Amino acid sequence: MSFKDFMKELNGERVEGELVKTIFYSLMTSFVVLAILYFLVFKSVENFTAKYAIYLFLSALSYALILASVRQTKAYEELPCMAGMMIGMTIGMISGFLLGFYVGSTNGMFVGSVFGMLVGISFGIWNGKCCGIMGIMEGIMAGFMGGLMGAMTAVMLINDNLKIMSIVVFLVSALILFGLNYMIYKETAQMERKSKEDYFLTIVLTFILLILTIAIMLIGPKSLLFRQ
Repeated sequence: MSFKDFMKELNGERVEGELVKTIFYSLMTSFVVLAILYFLVFKSVENFTAKYAIYLFLSALSYALILASVRQTKAYEELPCMAGMMIGMTIGMISGFLLGFYVGSTNGMFVGSVFGMLVGISFGIWNGKCCGIMGIMEGIMAGFMGGLMGAMTAVMLINDNLKIMSIVVFLVSALILFGLNYMIYKETAQMERKSKEDYFLTIVLTFILLILTIAIMLIGPKSLLFRQ
């Protein structure tokens, strides 16, 4: 299966044809939540735009891309061992690193690390289990390391173009997740889809994850570096 075939399937009947829609539904959910909260809450938060806006926006984009990969994985339920380990590792690492980085940029390394690890390990286990215990272990290890590294990187860059780096980190991670989508497509080329669902789970997960991220960023504990 060539890359051109994969691109064609983004408008096809396979699960790959649902990736763009999944991203769209997730982003629409995030933007509606952010718009409502802006008028109800964010306008009264001092220096909200400067402190939080870019990290919340990138969090919304990140959740959309992560949940698209989750949907593609869950459609087949069981995958070969090596593919499953790669899925658990990639989704665990990327989700942990990204959310650890964003929260670490607003709250500090401890809160960023804990939140990043929770998100990364949860996604890593959920998706890595498609190949059994080895995928689960990969997901746990990758989420654990990604959460710590993301928050640590954010704190290390606090006085050195942190916001620009957050965009760079997102773009590189998006490229990796896109590569994962292509890999899953190749691994499942001869497989039948085992699970088909609507977009309700995507909307619910987006809502919960975004609200949790907002709550931690705004009212969660902050390190001394961020109490200004």
